[in-house]
Amino acid sequence: MKDQFLVFLIRWGLNAFGLWLAVKLLGTGYEDEIVTAGFWGFILAGLIFSLVNSVFKPLAIVLSLPAILLTLGLFVLIVNGFMVYVSLLLAPGISMSLVNSIVAGIILSLVNYIVSAVVEIHRSKTGVYTS
Repeated sequence: MKDQFLVFLIRWGLNAFGLWLAVKLLGTGYEDEIVTAGFWGFILAGLIFSLVNSVFKPLAIVLSLPAILLTLGLFVLIVNGFMVYVSLLLAPGISMSLVNSIVAGIILSLVNYIVSAVVEIHRSKTGVYTS
């Protein structure tokens, strides 16, 4: 249980960093809109994204399974982008267009993949495995 909470906290921090990185790289996608969220705004957005991702993403994957199978898995990128879009709609001070949200979903996936790979390498070197 303690390990699961630690993993959730790490994912929360990574999601907040990934959202900040995506907004800095991509902007909002709207010409006249400015991001007003500061550090705590991105922390809150990371929490919202973590919760939305863990609660609604499995349902969205199941509902979009025909499209995922038809596109050989590429529709998962759209589902990830939609999860980012919904999360940023709920987060105060941050908004992003759907197209930029899809690219932000790719950025978040890459950040999580890289950190997960680094953690796995660290575990294999130290011989510490937790389930």
